[in-house]
Amino acid sequence: MRLLLVEDEIDIQSFLRRSLEEAGYEVGIAADGKTAQQLAVDGAFDILVVDLGLPDMDGIDLILKLRQRGVRAPVLILSARRSVDDRVRGLEQGGDDYLTKPFALAELLARLRNLFKRNSPSPAEATKLRVLDLELDLLRREATRAGRTLQLTQQEFVLLEYLCRNAGRVVTRSMILDQVWGIRIQTDTNVVDVHIYRLRGKVDGAGQQPLIRTMRGVGYVLRDR
Repeated sequence: MRLLLVEDEIDIQSFLRRSLEEAGYEVGIAADGKTAQQLAVDGAFDILVVDLGLPDMDGIDLILKLRQRGVRAPVLILSARRSVDDRVRGLEQGGDDYLTKPFALAELLARLRNLFKRNSPSPAEATKLRVLDLELDLLRREATRAGRTLQLTQQEFVLLEYLCRNAGRVVTRSMILDQVWGIRIQTDTNVVDVHIYRLRGKVDGAGQQPLIRTMRGVGYVLRDR
């Protein structure tokens, strides 16, 4: 399970990183809000642990920005702010749980397990992806839009699956090349643009409301609202 730890206090950061890795988590580290935004948006993290007292922004503002950019991973807030108003504000502004400092490691790990369990899809949900009226059956490798079966090639299905898993988030051409084609070096190939063009013709055809949008100079996004 991938976890992003956003904490600027070096001693706490080192202790938590070591403890979380020993507990089986793959841990990414950010010591400020700007770095956290970049990592959370570009990487697929299962859960975020966010300290509110960051050097460049308030942790609540960071959580709000991540939610606005489509990051849906559950957030456990860590904070020395102990008042009821602070805890309520944190939970109302995008946090999923709130733990005050100082805390016991055992409680932190228990809360993380509960968050992951609460946000894990059921076995039936895990085999399907749905974005608005678009549905992918991952077992049958079939896609439908408004009940109409889409005739996709294997590569088009993989590309559409990646877009669905990142619905609402802008994905760059290099991200797509890496995750869909396994190309991790800079290249001038137009394979992404060609496949997006063909995929758009199938997903957004027949008078459907367009789902796949081009973000000029950046990449693509699959609309989720």
